[in-house]
Amino acid sequence: MTAAAELWPRYDHPDDVPAIEAVPLAARGLPATSYDALRRAAEQWPERTALAVLPDAASWRSPRTRTYARLLADVHRTANVLYRLGVRRHDTVALLAPNCDELITALLAAQLAGIVTPINPALSRDHVAELVHRAGARVIITASQELDAGAYATSIGLAQQGLVDHVLVLRPTGAAGENGRELLPADRFLGEPPVATDLAAFFHTGGTTGAPKLAAHTHANEIADAWMIAANSVLDQDSVVFAGLPLFHVNALVVTLLAPLLRGQQVLWAGPSGYRDPVLYGEFWRIVEHHRIAAMSAVPTVYAVLAGCPVDGADIGSMRCAMVGASALPDGVRADFEAATGIPLIEGYGLTEATCASVRGFPDVRRPGAVGQRLPYQRIRITDGGAELPPGEIGSVRISGPTVFPGYVEGRDENGHRISAQGKVADGWLDTGDLGYLDADGFLHLTGRAKDLIIRGGHNIDPRVIEDALLAHPAVTGAQAVGQPDRRAGEVPVAYVTVADATVGEEDLRAWAAAHVGEAAAAPKAVRILDALPVTAVGKPYKLPLRADATRRVLAGVLGDLDGVEEITAAAGSGSVQVTVVLRESAPDGTRAEADRRVADFAVSCRVVAREAV
Repeated sequence: MTAAAELWPRYDHPDDVPAIEAVPLAARGLPATSYDALRRAAEQWPERTALAVLPDAASWRSPRTRTYARLLADVHRTANVLYRLGVRRHDTVALLAPNCDELITALLAAQLAGIVTPINPALSRDHVAELVHRAGARVIITASQELDAGAYATSIGLAQQGLVDHVLVLRPTGAAGENGRELLPADRFLGEPPVATDLAAFFHTGGTTGAPKLAAHTHANEIADAWMIAANSVLDQDSVVFAGLPLFHVNALVVTLLAPLLRGQQVLWAGPSGYRDPVLYGEFWRIVEHHRIAAMSAVPTVYAVLAGCPVDGADIGSMRCAMVGASALPDGVRADFEAATGIPLIEGYGLTEATCASVRGFPDVRRPGAVGQRLPYQRIRITDGGAELPPGEIGSVRISGPTVFPGYVEGRDENGHRISAQGKVADGWLDTGDLGYLDADGFLHLTGRAKDLIIRGGHNIDPRVIEDALLAHPAVTGAQAVGQPDRRAGEVPVAYVTVADATVGEEDLRAWAAAHVGEAAAAPKAVRILDALPVTAVGKPYKLPLRADATRRVLAGVLGDLDGVEEITAAAGSGSVQVTVVLRESAPDGTRAEADRRVADFAVSCRVVAREAV
């Protein structure tokens, strides 16, 4: 077997996994770290374009491009700046900026010099400060005022508070001028390069107990997961990948930076607003045609919008697949996108605690209801909390393998970072907090979440953030936040409260929450007042009935004008919500089909029945 065959085996069908795993992962010849991967790419393909970064969506014809050789030189210069500032192997560098050309360099350089902590610029200043403090970062790389004034102001504020010692500022993509990096060596790194077992990154992820948690990744975690994603036969080294997700998201790092880096592929990066730029959608298919995009990665919300964007004669034949994950993919979104474009959607599943991806689908092997098959060298089992369950039985989804994280960052002291799995990992098996089952062929079907995270357009929202904000209101005596199904975003947050003052209205509380929740995306769409919040038999909060109520309300709005609908109910049980739409006996022909069509856009379990069937 040649070295190339060992590194890139055939992998385009579920049946390929046993043959792949017949060769130990350690024998694949993977680079040990992200720096080794970059050096390898620069040696093998020095003049090949590595990155093409758009200043903004409107400037899609004139990206800033860099070869692999230039990218390595730029990473050396930036890492040497960090080294001169005192960053060493176990020190942390925080990133607080929207995507831009220099942010990609900064991320790779921070992983070379120390440990990188990318942070969402939309988080409140208090949350940013907490994450910086927990990570122990004394250097922050942030956006300039013209790139993101809010991120810049937050970073300067952290410096004024004494939380960081140094603030480095990134320019917008394509900005004129050079900086001090050009005076430092470009041919080598002045410090100690990392090894596979070293910590590479701390990524914040929504938890269930307040502020976001910091999940630690090693270089070995990231390289293994990136290789599993890159080792597919759908794409080759000449494929161009489109990247529009923010770099504080693990998908952006692993799927659209490290995986292409391993294959020597070119990545076209969207502007600082990424998929949130409305201009992008009007230009998207021309961008695909012009740059010959072969693959992209996004959340269901993006594909819902793109399904309604006319191709208008653009040649999009280069696009071989579109990857989707982070939240449930509604059947209606899949059907609309594939019908409008002819591009297959490949669903996947993963979580930050398992680095990024653990499951993938296949364009030519469809399994309705499944998110895909486990990636090579990872294992998935379903348990009832102890014993492993047979195929078809629902239980807790657990993952093991080289991508399982070492734990959450709890702080730093004189001995280094304190990292704990906090009960998430036992005997090498990660408890995902999700519920599901494996079918007879090993495909994973998700049935619900044991955890209460609200996933809005692929972005994790901790309900505790909303609940704490509402409980700060003097009239609120209890609060619970849940996800309400949404056609575009998958879920949006809503809250239910009890109050001591009957004069306080729901709209007053919604406005209060909007003003006191630290992140705009987490502000509840609605706040509803109840006489009492549901609890279990032992008095613990029980959110499933609230999810049922939120689901019923949404579908009542969707089906309310449909002639023949008599009743809509939602029942909570067995960890999920089941909606029943009852039709009158005299319902016009076609009512059931129309009700099914309208509900198909929502990732909910719903049955439409005639009155006599109830």
